[in-house]
Amino acid sequence: VQLVESGGGLVQPGGSLRLFCVASGFTFSTYAMGWYRQAPGKERELVAIISSFGLTNYADSVKGRFTISRDNAKKMVSLQMNSLKPDDTAVYYCKVAKNGMNYWGKGTLVTVSS
Repeated sequence: VQLVESGGGLVQPGGSLRLFCVASGFTFSTYAMGWYRQAPGKERELVAIISSFGLTNYADSVKGRFTISRDNAKKMVSLQMNSLKPDDTAVYYCKVAKNGMNYWGKGTLVTVSS
């Protein structure tokens, strides 16, 4: 299993970014995928999750601002982030749970600052 995130960067408050996670090594279309984030000095937390059927769930802190989606043909899960706030600053990770194990990417850094 390999997960590779991209799309992070520096953005001003109120701006937008789109994160991407490309997966390999498993049957992508049959697994739920999640985006998590870890801010400096804080624990890793769930941001959004999408089931194999496309059902989504979001952390309260990002509802209405972030949208998770998946493209099974490209084996990719995306996270569209709008109206970004300084509190969204974190390393964002992609995760899949497979056969009782969690697999993580290396993460992509999102910095929201003026």
